[in-house]
Amino acid sequence: MASYRLDIAYDGTRFRGWSRQQGLRTVQGEIEAALEKLFSAPVRLTVAGRTDAGVHAIGQVASFESPPGRSPPETLLRALNALTPEDVAITAAGEAAAGFDARRDAVARRYAYRLWVDQVQSPFERRYSVHWPYPLDRGALERCAGMLPGTHDFTAFTPTETEHVRFERTVVEAGWEQEAERILRFEIEADAFMRSMVRALVGTMLEVGSGRRSTEDFERLLGGRPRAEGGETAPAHGLFLVAVRY
Repeated sequence: MASYRLDIAYDGTRFRGWSRQQGLRTVQGEIEAALEKLFSAPVRLTVAGRTDAGVHAIGQVASFESPPGRSPPETLLRALNALTPEDVAITAAGEAAAGFDARRDAVARRYAYRLWVDQVQSPFERRYSVHWPYPLDRGALERCAGMLPGTHDFTAFTPTETEHVRFERTVVEAGWEQEAERILRFEIEADAFMRSMVRALVGTMLEVGSGRRSTEDFERLLGGRPRAEGGETAPAHGLFLVAVRY
């Protein structure tokens, strides 16, 4: 059996997330259905980062062990893009090193969260950025982001009902930048993320940036405070998985 790697982009608007769910439209379900047609046998994908409903991806990575019979990379890429729906794109496909596992072998993931900062929502950005018509203290946002690099206990930034048993994560880099005139972008890279972690971080930072909580309070939350003490979870449609590092 050969190991394969797929690089994937998708618009998460009409998906119930990455993970296969009976009777629901998911990214994994669509790609596995295409692979089954191609190989005439069931194929199961392993993914670098499971995304929630409504979350997008530019640089998702998945792996699988092929059934007997190899497919040339150019054939695999062309066939999968023909068999998957228009809101999914396989941007690269090919054989990987034996035993390659997209999740286990990843050393870091990078996410971006986008805000449309203006009084009026953009009809073109409404699926890919969250409308924020309120005043924001950029300095406060940047001070919060500056606290994130390093190893912290992120219990305050993931749902109370969780399968996670370890709540420490190591953040490599985090920061806010002006992507465009009215688009503010938060990027964060870490060894791994918990469910809704980035969205809860953004929601809490926005509370700081709008004066509803202090930077000192945000810093205290990084010490493993209960989820109830953290801020709101920002909407899913502003979040993108942008890269996975191996």
